[in-house]
Amino acid sequence: MELIGSSYKGDMKNGRMEGEGEYTFPTESKYVGEMKDGMFHGKGVLHFPNGSKYEATWENGRAKQYQETDWDYCNDHDRRFYSERCNGLRPAGESQLCDLHPPRVIPDGCYDCGDGFYDPTTRVITSYSGRFLRNADDSEHEWIVRTCRKAWDEVVSVAARPEETSDFNIQ
Repeated sequence: MELIGSSYKGDMKNGRMEGEGEYTFPTESKYVGEMKDGMFHGKGVLHFPNGSKYEATWENGRAKQYQETDWDYCNDHDRRFYSERCNGLRPAGESQLCDLHPPRVIPDGCYDCGDGFYDPTTRVITSYSGRFLRNADDSEHEWIVRTCRKAWDEVVSVAARPEETSDFNIQ
């Protein structure tokens, strides 16, 4: 875990997380709850750095039953980002693409997958500071490619070519 920037405090069995524990991700998100065979398993809560939390019943590392708690932004009734609720909306014509404004610059050919950058050619996710986080499996790869912001989506301006401009005299 130290190699990828994560830490764990809690019960262990045969060198794996087992029982009650607290797993901290490199992104400073934290899982507190039950573990089994090195995975989230049973009742647990994911705490995010912005103060929101995600309560769920986990099975083999995946949320099976969940209840969102303290998550009152970017939902069915209010699609604003948390920072927009705190700081107000951007002026017209100045879109906010993610909660962070201005958004992070994504390396060429990569995606911003929420906890770091994803390179689809190597299938590696690195933290925003460049540390290795994990390899993406097929389902995560498909989700990132389908859902996440990519480097080539960034807004660019194009100057008009001289032959495309002309002077008009309106009388």
